[in-house]
Amino acid sequence: MTIATAKLSDPVVRSLVEAINGHDRDAFVGLLTADATMTDDGSERNLQEWIDREIFDAGGRMDVQKESDGGHTLLARFRNDTWGEMSTVWHFDVHDGHVRRFETGQA
Repeated sequence: MTIATAKLSDPVVRSLVEAINGHDRDAFVGLLTADATMTDDGSERNLQEWIDREIFDAGGRMDVQKESDGGHTLLARFRNDTWGEMSTVWHFDVHDGHVRRFETGQA
């Protein structure tokens, strides 16, 4: 069962998911700290290159199935034009209204 984005608990994470699904790169980047970092399947990645390649240039979309950790951890069906659809886990480190790190990978 999918959780409606508007019902996600954490407002920053909710806005990030809205930016992904709305293909709004500027809104997404605006939710990150200037020194934000990320991992994909446990490997550090260049955040700006990764979000373009995996989300915004590839038509990425996230359907949240479950949330935990106060809304900072999501189990989601993520799909893009490159890899298709897969079950993924996302963990967000939110500080002062911005994401300073996120980790994602296949569930």
